[in-house]
Amino acid sequence: MFWKEEFESVAVRIRLKKMGRKHRPFYRICVMDARAPRDGKVLEELGYYDPMVKETDARTVLNGERADYWLGVGALPTEKVKVLLKKYGTQGTHLAQQQAARERVKLSKPTAPPPRAVPRRKKEEAPAERPAEVPAAAPPEAEAPAASE
Repeated sequence: MFWKEEFESVAVRIRLKKMGRKHRPFYRICVMDARAPRDGKVLEELGYYDPMVKETDARTVLNGERADYWLGVGALPTEKVKVLLKKYGTQGTHLAQQQAARERVKLSKPTAPPPRAVPRRKKEEAPAERPAEVPAAAPPEAEAPAASE
């Protein structure tokens, strides 16, 4: 067999769960039972990996403390997750670059301009004075018969 014996005996794996859509992959870094399918039931989600982000070091968000816990109780990461943990885990080699990349992404992300205030028509008279307007409307009707004479 091409599998190593250690992989068969481990019950829990840390691996990528594929999300997203066609031509737009997105992965969650999950702790799963080794016998579960790739997109199956999850024990815990540790973070995510978005390969479509242009900044390489900003692609991964990871809860390193929980990853350390699961590694401590015997969970085995897959090859890709092992690389991500080495770079972005609690003792990661790229943590400073990751923080800088996240800041660059925040600054370069386009934001919508603030909404403009649309001027509203001001009412000319207060609501208490409205009943006074109703009798004022009656005289133009009285003038109408005078115009027909």
